[in-house]
Amino acid sequence: MPWRAKKGRYNFMGTECAECRKIFYPGRPYCQDCHKKTADKKLSGRGVILTYTENHTAPVGFEKYVPYMIAIVELEEGPMVAGQVVGDTSKISIGKKVHTVFRKLFEDGDSGLIHYGMKFELDE
Repeated sequence: MPWRAKKGRYNFMGTECAECRKIFYPGRPYCQDCHKKTADKKLSGRGVILTYTENHTAPVGFEKYVPYMIAIVELEEGPMVAGQVVGDTSKISIGKKVHTVFRKLFEDGDSGLIHYGMKFELDE
């Protein structure tokens, strides 16, 4: 399947249990509670910050991105997600509302291929 055809590349996708309606991110084929099959579900990408930290260290190749903020976000649909917070983070706080944005993650040094993914941004 071509990468452009994968729903999860440009949408914030999880799964929902057909039986008990529990929502998972990342998605999984079966519900961990009732063990029934799940189906793809597009998530809102909206949530609230439960906790956060400012990171001053980075893996090799990502040193130019420090410092950066990482937050644990509880999505409107229920799952908790860890992700980078981008944009103006000077007003970040626990309880602040956020939404997902599609941003550059990194560049492949050998091929120059740019990889994109979801990050969080503070609501106005």
